[in-house]
Formats: sequence, structure tokens, C-alpha cells
Amino acid sequence: MYYNYIKALHLIFVITWFAGLFYIPRLFIYHIEATKKPKNEGDVLIPQFKLMAKRLWYIITWPSAILATLFAIWLLFLMPSWLAQSWMHIKLTFVLLLFLYHIRTHQMFIKFQKDEANYSSLFMRIWNEGATILLFAIIFLIILKDSFHWIFGLTGLIGLAIVLLLGIRLYKKIKKKE
Repeated sequence: MYYNYIKALHLIFVITWFAGLFYIPRLFIYHIEATKKPKNEGDVLIPQFKLMAKRLWYIITWPSAILATLFAIWLLFLMPSWLAQSWMHIKLTFVLLLFLYHIRTHQMFIKFQKDEANYSSLFMRIWNEGATILLFAIIFLIILKDSFHWIFGLTGLIGLAIVLLLGIRLYKKIKKKE
């Protein structure tokens, strides 16, 4: 009876979790670029970016990750047969990778908050695409389940990664010309 409500809440918190994972590297990029601005600008921008990152991370991203996980566990409790299906095993592997990505991003967040980060903006642009690749993998697995052969899925993910990296390189070339 309440399965669809639990599913809806799970999806809402997955979406807000990914929103946080998509935006936090952008704030890191702005932070990195602010360190290259004149001192008076950097002195204003860096504390603002740190505050924005802190609010995003602790008020939106972490709570969303926790709530998405709790509702996912509830769904698995309601539908335990999913755990016997191969698509769910693969999905849970990608979810584990998502948690590892989240934890590594949290470590980066702490470094930025302490002004100890030494990443390039190019590295952060590439890092930002990690969440995109995981999102594609998870969504395709959920929607297509067993109707999609894993080789096509893996090929598609590799193709997506290549397209994203080419886009980053193109952006870098355009920015150099400016």
C-alpha cells in the first residue's frame, strides 16, 4: 500500500543527493579559481565559497544520502526478491562506488574547508563527471534491468566518459583562447 510513497521518497532523496554531488565540485572549482584572483577579491570569495560548500554538504548532500539509503533499505525489505536478481547486484556495486565517491568528495571538502586543498580546476572538472557516470549507470540498470546486456552498458559508460573528457578538453581550449 505505501510502497509507492517509499519509492517516491527514495527517488526524491537520490535526486537531491546527486544535486549536492554535482554542485560541490563546482564550488571547489570556484574556490580554486578564487585563489588566483587579486588578494582583496580572494579574501571575499573564498570564505563565501567555503560557507556555501559547508551548507550544501551538511544541510543537503549528507542528509539526502542518508535518507536515500534508509528508504532504499526499506524498499529492499518490502521487495526482498530483488536481492536475488543480477541487475540488483550490479546496481548495488555502482551504489557502493557512489558511496566511495561521496566519501572521497567529503575528504576533499574537509581539505577545502581547512585551505589545504591543492587540486587543479581541471582535476575538479574531471572529478565532477564521476557522479554523472555513476548516475547514468544506476538509472540505466534500474530502468532496463535484465533486458540490457552488461557489455553494451559498459561500452556505453566508456563512451560517455570519453565524451565527457572530450568536452572538458574542448572547454579548456576555449578558455585558453579567451
